[in-house]
Amino acid sequence: MCKINRKIEIALYGLGSETERFIKAYTNELNIVGLLDGYKESGEQFGYPIISLQQAIDLKVERIIVVARPGSCKVIAKRIKDACIANGVEVYDVRGNNLLEEKRASYEFSNIETYTKDDLVKKVDESDVISFDFFDTLINRKISDYTDIFDLVANQVGVKELSHIRIIAEKELSRNSSPTLLDIYTWVKEKLTGIKESAEELASIEFQIDSKMVVSRDDMTTIISYAKKNGKKLILTSDTYYTKEQMEELLAKCGLDIFDELFVSCEYGTFKTQKLFSHVIEANREKKILHIGNDEFADIEKAKEYGIDTFHIYGNNSIMDALGGMGVESIAETYSDRAKLGLFLSRKFSSPFQFENGTKIEIDDCFDIGYYICGPMIVDFMQWMIAKKQELGLDGILLCARDGYLLKKIYNRFCEDKDGFYFLTSRISAIRAGIMDEDDINYVDSMKFFGTEKESMLVRFGIEDYVDAKDRNALILEKAKDKRRNYLKYIDSLNLPDGKLGVFDFVAKGTTQLFLHKFMPQQMSGLYFLQLEPEFMADKGVDIESFYTEKERDTSAIFDNYYILETILTSPMPSVDEFDEDGQPVYAKETRSDENLECVSRMQQGIMQYVNDYLEIVPVSMRQQNKMLDEAFLTLIGKLEITDQSFKNLVVEDPFFGRMTNIVDVM
Repeated sequence: MCKINRKIEIALYGLGSETERFIKAYTNELNIVGLLDGYKESGEQFGYPIISLQQAIDLKVERIIVVARPGSCKVIAKRIKDACIANGVEVYDVRGNNLLEEKRASYEFSNIETYTKDDLVKKVDESDVISFDFFDTLINRKISDYTDIFDLVANQVGVKELSHIRIIAEKELSRNSSPTLLDIYTWVKEKLTGIKESAEELASIEFQIDSKMVVSRDDMTTIISYAKKNGKKLILTSDTYYTKEQMEELLAKCGLDIFDELFVSCEYGTFKTQKLFSHVIEANREKKILHIGNDEFADIEKAKEYGIDTFHIYGNNSIMDALGGMGVESIAETYSDRAKLGLFLSRKFSSPFQFENGTKIEIDDCFDIGYYICGPMIVDFMQWMIAKKQELGLDGILLCARDGYLLKKIYNRFCEDKDGFYFLTSRISAIRAGIMDEDDINYVDSMKFFGTEKESMLVRFGIEDYVDAKDRNALILEKAKDKRRNYLKYIDSLNLPDGKLGVFDFVAKGTTQLFLHKFMPQQMSGLYFLQLEPEFMADKGVDIESFYTEKERDTSAIFDNYYILETILTSPMPSVDEFDEDGQPVYAKETRSDENLECVSRMQQGIMQYVNDYLEIVPVSMRQQNKMLDEAFLTLIGKLEITDQSFKNLVVEDPFFGRMTNIVDVM
């Protein structure tokens, strides 16, 4: 909490249970003048008067503490910012963040000497022969360092020491000449006993693994096509232990099989730093040669020594280094972490010409928000949920709508079990069917609704007709019987297991699970991404395990950014309100625009691509969770410049509370 003392007169913004909990914890340490709320300016709550913002100003309040979720804090701060600044009132959240402080929302390429595609095109025009380096110039790998491939080989053959010996072998054999991969593994076999695979088999394993990693770099394919179209001779000049035939296979995989000649170091027994460029010169006498590469020494300095013109472009790791690792690189420790980092680098810095639009680092496609902003966190949450399913001995998992729509697809990719069920539900539908007595009604009524009593009756209980206050509860209970009977028809159609079920919810207190449990016979265990206010369900017999504990929530960045994930994890259908007499869902009116739905779909495609890429390059035995790294990727949403307008137009909706919020207001 922000540092304050009783001499400072403060007001608390918020009337929810979080405010009540805050007051109980800090009432003796604070001089609270009153409570503020965006929808109420009079009355009393928790022993304090409810006042307007103007009253707070008139009462000389020096600081307002906003007691709300971070996403809501940002909306509130935006609402009261001008008046507070004008009157010298500070605004903080409960964790001590200054909500009036202007924060920079982008990273910059300020430490990088920039160039443009046009600069390279001009050099191509002036040359007869265009020579390209391959690795980190024409292609990226989906891993952060090529030596990670050796860990994968070691894992596959079950000999941990192989990775280290493989590195030594390459270094030893590269002292005076350029070895082939077979040369390297022949050396490994001589030094390391206990490997049943032959050197040929080991070399084949490594090449097949590496083949899965390579992806072409955006815009470099354009340069190649331009040079070819303009009659330039295209050659590949690469330091590599792969043979010419293997390099041709990699080029074909990347759609780059249009080169006229390949100069592969291991075929000539010499590197670019040795005599490989002499062979390039010999084969192209009296031709003006341009060599393009990422290594300043091997590709630039050594080529120049042979009188070859050069153009230096950045590999993705060079860009990352210039950006100080962007707050993620230093956190990556395990192979699983480095694979996540590699997927980020190969996507984010695929184009070596990102400087053309200025110094800001941009996200211009919401697909990328799904891929490298949200993908890492979703992958780790799914791993946690599957592990919990096994630990708790669950017979199945209800992947509850609408958050479970994408999670069901991801669950199916992670495991072959057919025990994951996309389960149509919502707070509204569960409450309408699960209300059993007046205590249940009182529980629902205790939750604030941003609308009229008539609107609340319609939205929460599905009762449209006017009803006298004295008949209200009886009518709600009577209607609940019909809605429960209809809901059970839907549930029966799913053929759910009779045993213990996991119940997935993303971020929630547990209200949906509480009311489902009232009329479903199965034992339930909640598997939540984040449970809010766990003490709220402590005495209600609701069993919930949370990926993020309350302690972690208060010390991590997740509470500031989960709105992004919550907006993406949804279905293309509206929220389900209840079920008809045939057990078919009755959906609420769709409030999202076609643009919003298309943007969400695009981000979900990004997440699914990330999941597929991760599962392809990270074996089961090497998958590990790292929430700190996941959070570092997630927080990039506020550090990079988002230029995709469809994302900026997204609306975060919560029909149960009657709230609609623009996503830019919670970022």
